[in-house]
This record gives sequence, structure tokens and C-alpha cells, in this order.
Amino acid sequence: MRRSDPADISAAAQEYLLALRVMGSDGRVATAAQLGRHVGVSTQAASEMCRRLAGEGLLEPATGRGLVLTSAGRAAADAIFRRHALLEWLLTSVVGLTWAESDVEAMRLQGALSPRVESKLDELLGHPDTCPHGNPIDLETTRRRPAGIPLSELESGARATVLRITEEAEEDAGLLSYLEARALVPGAHVTVLARSESLDSLTLDGPRGRATLGLRPAALIRVLPGEADPTLFHRVPAPLGA
Repeated sequence: MRRSDPADISAAAQEYLLALRVMGSDGRVATAAQLGRHVGVSTQAASEMCRRLAGEGLLEPATGRGLVLTSAGRAAADAIFRRHALLEWLLTSVVGLTWAESDVEAMRLQGALSPRVESKLDELLGHPDTCPHGNPIDLETTRRRPAGIPLSELESGARATVLRITEEAEEDAGLLSYLEARALVPGAHVTVLARSESLDSLTLDGPRGRATLGLRPAALIRVLPGEADPTLFHRVPAPLGA
């Protein structure tokens, strides 16, 4: 049986598909052990779920011991991510939750969202093509948006616009909270005040003053040099976003 509608996929399977989408977002190929660690289960449990997903045509083995989504699996993962992203927009821009809080709540709600409500929510939110962190909702959007460069590659004095907080960075609630508190969100303008290889850090001037990031977390943030086209960044229409 081949499934692509999130409504036909269990909550546990949805979590695995999203995890594989995240882990493959930068070209990585995940193993069952890595997938298990990502979702917080044993390698045996992850392997069993992977066999189920493969049997449904959503997953296939890659070279070696890796696992990759099939085209149907990627479509299913994109559909799940779209629901998750819409709920995050609603929870952050309308309800007023933080980024980290909205991620947890969206995971709880995404499986219960009917297609009709999903369509209405998409309309009310202004048809976003990214999540609130700037990550493209689907493969088509990924192909037409600029890729950006890692913030960690900028030298002192460089100016840039935050494009997106990668899906890997979204897994770090502490990092999300830090970035949100300092308004280092998609569309924010930053200037690199100092770069220290010895201290493994960048000091930035952002919307709320100085901020310091380690080079590793900075590598998980994509930016565009200079001032980017503001139409790249979705804004929830008023009165919802008021």
C-alpha cells in the first residue's frame, strides 16, 4: 500500500517521515540508529518502523546502511510539514506562543487537521510558502528560493539578511529561544562585528543589539549578503497578524 495523505499515516510514522526530511535536508543519509536517536527510540524500534515505511513505498535503502525517502515518501513528508508549518504560523503569529512552544503544540495537532481546515487555515494565513523559521514548505518552493550561505562563513564587517533557520537548527529549542529573543528571524538585518576562530564565535549587531553565536550554531543559519528582497519573507495578513 502506498500512502501520501497525512490522514492515512499514523502519528508515529509522521514523526519518522518528518525526521527523515530534516536529516536529509542538507544531503545527509540517515541510518536506523541515527533515526532512532533523533526520535528518541531504540535502533530496533526505528528499524521496525523503517520496514513498515518501506513496505508502504515511503522509504528505501540507500548506499550502505542509509535510508532515504522515496518520491512518495518525500511528498508525504512535505504534506505533513506543510500542516506543521501552518499550525506554527497560527500559534506564533495569532496565539502568541514562542517558536519552541509552537513546535511542540504543532506536533500534537498536525495529525488531527482535516483537509478542509488545512485549506481554510492556509487562506487565512496568506498562503505561506515557508514555515515561520523560513524553511520551504515543499520541494518546489525549495527549488525556486535562494539557498543562502551559512552565517558562520561571514567575515567581520559583513552585512546580511537572515534567510532561514535550518530544519536542523529547529531541533534545538535553546537555540530557537535565543534567536527569537534577539529577533534574529527571517528578514532580520545583521552585521558581523567580530569573528573569533579562537573563541569559536561570531558577534553580531542585530535588531535588538549585540548577539553572540558559536560558529557551529551559526552554520545552521542561512543568510543572504546585504539587504534581501523583502518579498522573500512571509507576513501573516492583518487582522490575524495584528
